[in-house]
This record gives sequence, structure tokens and C-alpha cells, in this order.
Amino acid sequence: MTRRAALLAAVAVLATACGSGDTATVVGRAGSGKLTIGIRYDQPGLSERRLDGRFVGFDVDVAKYVANELGVKESGITFKEARGAVRESMLESGEVDLVVATYSITDARKEKVAFAGPYFETGQGMLVRFTEQAITGPETLNGRQLCSVKGSTSAQKVKNDYAQGVKLVEYGQYSDCVIALMAGNVDAVTTDEVILAGFAAENPELLKLVGKPFSQERYGIGVAKGDDESRAEVNKAIEKMISSGEWKRALERNVGPSGYEIPAPPQITEKS
Repeated sequence: MTRRAALLAAVAVLATACGSGDTATVVGRAGSGKLTIGIRYDQPGLSERRLDGRFVGFDVDVAKYVANELGVKESGITFKEARGAVRESMLESGEVDLVVATYSITDARKEKVAFAGPYFETGQGMLVRFTEQAITGPETLNGRQLCSVKGSTSAQKVKNDYAQGVKLVEYGQYSDCVIALMAGNVDAVTTDEVILAGFAAENPELLKLVGKPFSQERYGIGVAKGDDESRAEVNKAIEKMISSGEWKRALERNVGPSGYEIPAPPQITEKS
């Protein structure tokens, strides 16, 4: 009886150890059929929460595809808003399992989190009022007010590299910047061109893109630092989405109507 009890206890300990190991990774947690994914709520064409509560956009489709490849159906996904300034902390605290939120891969961010991908590449652009004639690119912003969101590096790049005399304004969401632009409270909005294209498409008589893209932005899927197994599986899912044609179809469906030219798919570089 003593040996049998000891054997049962050993089995219980082993099972507990295996279970705790699983929950330490996204792949393991996906085994429960549920994942929590951070997305943006305010980016038309990419990631937007509609008034009826639906989530739509290219990033949303990427999130759903990756989750499905990990074994989680759409009904098992909980979406949480991941604004620019809190994406790292959401991953570090375990509040979300993945972040798919126009999340540019940078060395500074890689100090805190890991990335899979990239799954999309774009460049930084400028959005102005349709009647604006003087602003034609980042170098023409001296003395003007430029809006971007908290936690973004876009506006600071303009100030550092193109227009030291620009006045920076920050809001919590891109939609707030766009509202301020249309109200005349700021003179331009900067972030990735594909994001701005969505806003221009929604308000073609009020807003326009100007200039050429002046940076390279590579969107990755954020994963907790050290979870290499899950990053590898997410990379496989991205590669499958691209090779199957669903990547292009998702872009054409969500971003194509804005007139934005669909780029070639990126090469996966974030592997170790």
C-alpha cells in the first residue's frame, strides 16, 4: 500500500509539473482552447472595434489566423485593447498572450518582449487636412503642431531627423489625433502610412496623405520574452498565412478599398 501511495503521489507531482510548464507558454495555454490577444481598437482597415462590438481589420484577421493555427477558434479569443504605451507591460504582466497591434519591431522593445514575424512592412507617412498646401513632407513641419499617440516613436523621429522646430502633441489614440486634425487643433498626424490610409479613406473630402514614406516599419506579433517555442509556432502560422494566399486576400479585403498599394509579403526574420 505504501509503494502504491508513493507511486500515485509521484504521478500527481509529475502531472502538476507538466501542467505548470504548459501554462508558462502561449502554445501551452492555447491547449485550453482560449487565448487573450491585444489589438488596437481605433485603426480603420487594420484593427477597429465597430459600434456593434465586432472587431474587423487586417490585424484582426492575422490574430484569428494565428490563433486558429495554435488550436484556438475565434470563439475562444478574448480581444483586449492594446494602446501604444502599454503593449510591453501587457505582455510582461501576462494580461495578454499575444499582441497584434501594428507593433513595430525595434531594438528598444526587444529588450522587454520578443517578436514573431514580421507579418507586414510599411513606412511612416503624413496625414493633413485636404485643403493644406504648405505641408508636403516631414521637413516642412517647423513651427507646426504634429500629433501622434503616446508610446509611439513616429513623431519623435520627425523632430530628430527632419524638423527640430516642430511642436509635438500626443493623444491616447490615433482617432483622437485625427479628430484634432479635422478640428484644426493640430496641423498633421504621423504614423505608419497604412494606418493613415485607413483614416483618409473614411474622410476623403477632409483628409489626404502627403509626401513619400520616410522610414521602414516592420510589424511583428508580440510574445513574452523567453517564450521561444511559441514564437516559433507563431512564425509558422504567419508563413502559412502568406503561402496559402490568405495574407494577400486579407489585405485586399481590409486595406485595398483605401487605394493603398498592397506590398509584397515580408520575410520572417525574428527567429532567435
